[in-house]
This record gives sequence, structure tokens and C-alpha cells, in this order.
Amino acid sequence: MLLPRLIASDLDGTLLRNDGTLSPRTLRALRTAESAGAEVVLVTARPPRFVDRLAEAAGLAGTAVCSNGALVYDIGTRTVVSSRALPLATARRVATALAAAVPEIGFALETGDQVLYEPAYRLRLSEDIDAELPVPSLADLWLTDVPVTKLLAWSDRLDADALLAAAEEGAGDEVQLTHSGGRGLLEISASGVTKAGTLSMLCAGRGIDATEVIAFGDMPNDLTVLDWAGTGYAMGNAHPSVLAAIRTHTLSNEEDGVAYVIERLFGGAA
Repeated sequence: MLLPRLIASDLDGTLLRNDGTLSPRTLRALRTAESAGAEVVLVTARPPRFVDRLAEAAGLAGTAVCSNGALVYDIGTRTVVSSRALPLATARRVATALAAAVPEIGFALETGDQVLYEPAYRLRLSEDIDAELPVPSLADLWLTDVPVTKLLAWSDRLDADALLAAAEEGAGDEVQLTHSGGRGLLEISASGVTKAGTLSMLCAGRGIDATEVIAFGDMPNDLTVLDWAGTGYAMGNAHPSVLAAIRTHTLSNEEDGVAYVIERLFGGAA
């Protein structure tokens, strides 16, 4: 069996344990794969600022596909290599349609550097508190002149799956809709922006075919890349829709499921 040339991994619920850390075993496995010539690419819904914190803690470098494919980020130089922004007018139209369909829904704009949020968006992430910036009203949200990577929609009444279904019915033709497991949180990107689309362009530039890629993920926003890769691994803790759609499974993130596969491909043990 030929070894993969590229390993693409989601972060939360996949490469990282539930406390947000990268285990020593998983870090060793990544180093083993890199030493054998494989490239490791992080493919995440998270923005670059989160990747920076992880890189500092674990000594990671290389490339990350961030914000569900909206950004390609060079970790070592902390540089956005390419971006695909969500037009603000599109974000506003989608928000208007969602607000009509889901009472008391709140909205925020992710820019890669900050989260701008209006009063009805009451979701707070303790690890991101320094990047969260309130605006006085929903109307003020649309006044930003900073490129937007994602529109975030949040409801304390509906879970993410129900919110996704409501959005697909009311606004699914104009944007890319998905979620990554956040409680009541829907993630909305420009039309056609997916993890797989961006990763495939990155691989094409490196002369790497999909058959030479293995990928790991756990949530609906990972499905495109798990389907695209030569072999996609659903984590043992994955969302039911991912476990049903992806034939090949590994152990959970708490059991170092990514390391488990890499060790068997490249050698090494816990």
C-alpha cells in the first residue's frame, strides 16, 4: 500500500481531545508522518487566531484551511494565503430570510480576526472572548467594511441540525450552509466554499491527487472533505450523519483515533 502524501484533519472532536489539547501520542504520530514525507494540513471551521494558539502550544507549522474553506493560512508566517469572502449583501439577505423563519435568532460575522455580534447573538466562547466585539444593533452589523469569512446564526431554541434544516428551506440556494456541532450554531459561507473545495485546490497546486490524501473528521462540515479524500475516516465520536455516510471509521478523539490510523500506516506506537 502506498503511503498518503497528505493528511487532512479537522481539529475539534477529531485531532484534539475534548479539553482542546493535542495529546502527546497524536503529536508523535503527526511528527512520524511528516518525517516520512507526508504533509499535515489542518482543515477546520476555526479561524486563524485559534490555529495560532494551538500552534504555539504544540509547535505546529505548515498550512491550515480555516473557516470551513474560506481561508488558506500559513501557520509559520501567520499569513492568509488566499480567501473567499462572503459578500455582505448576501449575508444580510440570508439573515433576513432566517430571521423570518426562526424567531429570536441572533447573528454574528466572523472576519478571521474578530467576531462582530448583535444583541440577539448571545453565544459566547470563553477561549475567544478577546476577539468578540459587540455592535449596538442588527443593522449595525451590516456596516462593517472588513471582509467576512462566515455569517454565524445562533438559536437557543433549536439545535444545530434543526437550524440547518430551516436554513436549507429558506436560504439554501444562495450560500453554503453547514454546522460543526456548536450548540444551536449554524455556519454560513459564500456559495461553493467548502473544506473539500479549498483542500482540492491546495492539493492541485502541490501535484497531489485525491487518492493520495487521507482525511479525518467528525461533523457535517467535514463530510465534503471525507468524501473527496482517497480515504476519509469518521471519528468514533462523530455526528450520526457522518458515521452513516462514511464507511471507514476510527477510534474517538479521546482515544487518539487519528494517531491510531497514522501509527498503522507509518509505524510507531502509543
